[in-house]
Parts: sequence; C-alpha cells; structure tokens
Amino acid sequence: MLLQPKSLKYKKYKKGKLSNYSRKSKKLKFGNIGLKASESGILTARQLESARQAINRKINRKGKLWIRVYPSLPVTSKPSESRMGKGKGSISHWVVKVRAGQFIFEMCGITDNLATLAFKSGKSKLPFKTNICY
Repeated sequence: MLLQPKSLKYKKYKKGKLSNYSRKSKKLKFGNIGLKASESGILTARQLESARQAINRKINRKGKLWIRVYPSLPVTSKPSESRMGKGKGSISHWVVKVRAGQFIFEMCGITDNLATLAFKSGKSKLPFKTNICY
C-alpha cells in the first residue's frame, strides 16, 4: 500500500521550486544510523515504498525502521493526446520534496554492519545521491 494523505484542504497544488537549503533537522532523532539525502530531489511514494521493502528484506524485520518523509504533494497529469485547455488534470501520483541534508530513513536495534548493508540496498532504489550517517 502506497503512502498518501487521507484528506487535503485543496485537491491540486502548484509545483513550486525545490531549494537546496534544508530547514529540517540535520541530526538523527529516533535511530542510531540513518540514510541522509546529499542532494535535493523529488521522491515518489512508489520509490519510497520500494526502498523501504528492500531495507526490510535485508534486516529480516529485526530492527526498528522510521520513515522521516511523507509523500503529501499531489502530482497531476492529463491523459495523452488530449487537447489543450479543459483544466489541470487528475492526480496521478504523490511525491515528497527532499532537500539536501534531510534524513529519509532511520534505524536502530541491529548491528551497524547489517544496517549499512540494508541501507546500501535501499539507496539504490532512490533517484538521488544519499549518504549513510551514524
């Protein structure tokens, strides 16, 4: 099941701009090892779920994993070969804007070697560069 919000104030939002600067916390809050974005980018709910599944497979569901980002921004698209005009289009998927320095996942309860191995497999599912931080 993909992550998406239950309700929104407005159905459709403007895209906005993605800044490199992050006002989010650059320290671990929950776990003792984390996966940190080293560059800004847009992360879809499918990519986030795929990375989470890859990490959980490696740790055999022994440790505790926190997801620090949530896809709450809708992305719309119009059907192909439709004429211009007639509105914005329906919601196709959900994304989250991740800034450089923001933690995506945090983990605790397992050894550092196993956590590093798990984050390496999850890191390959993400569309931007990430670092493993202790």
